Amino acid sequence: MGGTLTESDTPSRTPREIAEKLLDLQVDFIVAEVSGDRFAEVIARDVEAVVGVADTIIFRDVVEIDQAKQTVANVIDLIGGSPVLGEMVGTLANSLYENIAGNTDYTLGDVVEREPVEQLLEKIFGMHQAQERILERLTESPLIATVAAKFVDKLVDDFMETNKQIAGKIPGVGSLVSMGTNAAKTARKAAEKAGGTFIGEMAGKGAQFALKRTNNAIREMLRDAPVHDAAMEFWDLHAGEPVSGLREYLSQQDLYELALIIYRIALTTRNKEYVGVLVDQGVEVFFEKYGDHTLAAMLPELGLSEAVVAEEILRYGPAVVEAAKRNGVLAKLIRERLEPFFLSEPVLAVLAGN
Repeated sequence: MGGTLTESDTPSRTPREIAEKLLDLQVDFIVAEVSGDRFAEVIARDVEAVVGVADTIIFRDVVEIDQAKQTVANVIDLIGGSPVLGEMVGTLANSLYENIAGNTDYTLGDVVEREPVEQLLEKIFGMHQAQERILERLTESPLIATVAAKFVDKLVDDFMETNKQIAGKIPGVGSLVSMGTNAAKTARKAAEKAGGTFIGEMAGKGAQFALKRTNNAIREMLRDAPVHDAAMEFWDLHAGEPVSGLREYLSQQDLYELALIIYRIALTTRNKEYVGVLVDQGVEVFFEKYGDHTLAAMLPELGLSEAVVAEEILRYGPAVVEAAKRNGVLAKLIRERLEPFFLSEPVLAVLAGN
């Protein structure tokens, strides 16, 4: 006996069954949105939409200055002291040295351009105020004065020794120079042994005098134009050499230890109160300059654009999404987020016709 299937013959579904079916469809739809070729279209669309919304939001309206200060402080504290960073410093130093040691494809001039190097040297040699201050502070250190005195003494000794060798070739003159040299050495030793005596005081004044003379020589040298030319000549000599030549200045162990020491300085400094003051000041300056920008307007200031943001998401997103899709994690996460809505009492009531 034939006939047409009527609505009454179709098994009815409960509101919960309908909700679960809708949930399945919704999960499948979202998974499809973030999979395959569709993913690129969705990212382009959503980035554009997000930037559009961001263009209506003023930075200081959504971010308070105290919140920003705390966030930056947390980043410096947590990331700066992370085990990963600590372990990477030494490893990276070794890897860098090995790469430099084996790299002959690039010269130092290929890596660093000459013009900024020249500008840097000109600025350093032209910082007379800093030079004067450093030299003034050096004169306040007795130990530095002693070092300067020994430096001058060494120059005098070398000068006298050279003259002695020259004079030795002239009959009668060599013995006179030798007597003068011995007398000078005897007087200096006596001065060194005289602790609080007048001669000892004179020795101390001599050290200060030697330091001042050394400082004057340094000051005059830094202000002498040929020093800049000599520095650039030194640069030019190295600019044409392979980068691998840098390893001749220090061993792999030296670089490793230097990297760890610098990291240790940064690690022990990051939580100092004064660093916090600097961070707070930096945040305040940032707010003063960019606080009235919209979030979207800040992107170009950071060197970003919609295209760049989308490109970076697409660089890593598809691989992550596909991996999560294959092992079922993606669908599971989406279902967990949507299920409370579809199986909620209000939705079930609507599906029941109430």
